[in-house]
Order: sequence, then structure tokens, then C-alpha cells
Amino acid sequence: MQKLLKGKAWKFGDDISTDLIAPGRYFHLRSNLEELAKHTLEDADPEFTKKISAGDFVVGGKNFGLGSSREHAPTIIKLSGISAVLAKSFARIFFRNAINVGLPAIICDTDKISPSDELEIDLAHGTIKNKTRNLELIFPPLPDIMQSILQEDGLVNYLKKFGELKV
Repeated sequence: MQKLLKGKAWKFGDDISTDLIAPGRYFHLRSNLEELAKHTLEDADPEFTKKISAGDFVVGGKNFGLGSSREHAPTIIKLSGISAVLAKSFARIFFRNAINVGLPAIICDTDKISPSDELEIDLAHGTIKNKTRNLELIFPPLPDIMQSILQEDGLVNYLKKFGELKV
């Protein structure tokens, strides 16, 4: 995982559920995550995966990832090419699942981010440069252990490398 991320913002509203992220009608694809990733956020934006570029960002409002504990929701966001999710707040289990699969989940004021804004995010220093609007947002950097998990591309890889959590 890079500590400096660059891409375009794809903005969604409040209460984006895991059902919107990973539509239930594709439940049969849960053992084929690459295929399921082609349907990421399809119910919120039918063309989403066709429009994004590798490194882009999903930007939400409050309570991003609410609903069921579908751990494949953050996984398919990551597999679709999104490098991080930014939101005012996250559903607790989505936030934890995102970190566990190696997808940065950043809590910040997303009101100052518009659709298509070009962003540069420094995970280590907790800054978001909105290149389009020429402004900088600050967010609380993730705890060191979470940054280490992200650095290893998820909890499984972290545990394979270190054998236990180093807190």
C-alpha cells in the first residue's frame, strides 16, 4: 500500500449500505470476487465500475457501509480499483472489514469534496489535498497498527508475516 494516494473522487451520499455496494442479486458471485467487483455500487451508479480508474476514491457521507456484515463489500471496492474510501463516518463493521482487507477507510469532512475532484491523500500525515479546489483537509491518521495492516495489504498478510498483532 502506498502512503500517498492520487485519484478522482466519486461521491455518494449518506447511508450507503453494503447492499448498495454489493447488490444481493449477485450473491451467487461471492466465491468469484473479481466478477462480483464488476458490480460494485451498481445500484447507486449503474456505470460506476466502467467510469472509474485505478487509484480513484469513493467518497461518502455519514454511516458509510451500514447494513449486513458482508466482508466482501470492502473487498470488491478494493478489487474494482478504488484506493480508499472517505466518509464522515463509517458503520463499525465496515470500517474494520475495510482495514482487514487492506482498504484505507478515512474519516473526514467530505462536504468540501465534489464529484470528480482530483485528490492526493497522505495517509501517514493525515492530509487530503483537493487539487481541483486548491484546499487541504486534515484527518486523524489511522493508528500505527492499522497503518501496518494496510502496509501489508490486509490482516491476513500481516499475520502471515508477523504471526501476531504487534501493538
